[in-house]
Amino acid sequence: MFVDSHCHLDRIDPEKVGTDLAGLVENARKNNVEHMLCVCVTLDEYPQMRDTVSAYDNVSISCGVHPLYVNEESMGADEMAAKLTELASEPRVVAIGETGLDYFYDPDSKVKQQNNFEQHIAVAGQLNKPLIIHTREAREDTLAMLKQGHADKPGGVLHCFTESYEMAKEAIDSLDFYISISGIASFRNASELRDTVKALPLDKLLIETDSPWLAPVPHRGKVNQPAYVTDVAKCVADVKGITLEEVARVTTENFYKLFKAS
Repeated sequence: MFVDSHCHLDRIDPEKVGTDLAGLVENARKNNVEHMLCVCVTLDEYPQMRDTVSAYDNVSISCGVHPLYVNEESMGADEMAAKLTELASEPRVVAIGETGLDYFYDPDSKVKQQNNFEQHIAVAGQLNKPLIIHTREAREDTLAMLKQGHADKPGGVLHCFTESYEMAKEAIDSLDFYISISGIASFRNASELRDTVKALPLDKLLIETDSPWLAPVPHRGKVNQPAYVTDVAKCVADVKGITLEEVARVTTENFYKLFKAS
């Protein structure tokens, strides 16, 4: 059985995939995907996201503000920190995020991103819930802020990982973090990422779709969905020269170790 450790079910357009949420969950079940983690990107949208997936016991949720959405939040910094703590305290929330730093797409909001990230790290420590980290072109600051905030206590994952092997190894060695692999690893031009996947220990890897984006081979060009996480697992198995069954077993165990409330 497989777990999609990071998806955005509320953002998958039913018209583009030809089915509703119930159909997406059923598609996942038919592909032996037993659990999904639906990830929040703004606090304003969190209640609707939570309610959208509330009927499904095999869908967990997170709560947080994506670094590329920090300018869209309607609340001030103090109010947002209090609201994050309130919402993330809900029992069904198993993780804080996604949060992090993205200097590639929005370098102008760097300071605001850092303040937002610092708040999320603090809330994760307070609630003892793991962090879901988005990082792009911000390797040194991401690791430094996680260390300064003692993020090794709640733990976490660098999701949809595309950075260097050195960053992944540092996150594992110094923070005991997990590294999540998406469909990007199956792309033809992702040879460096595949080398990183090959070098990293399987017991620190997760798999994800990040759907509706980044559909893996052989689904490129389609809207992504949790059912396709099995193709990410196949890519990992091929790269590491191990069986698909082993990837399924270990990454599923890793998911439940990290997200203990799932």
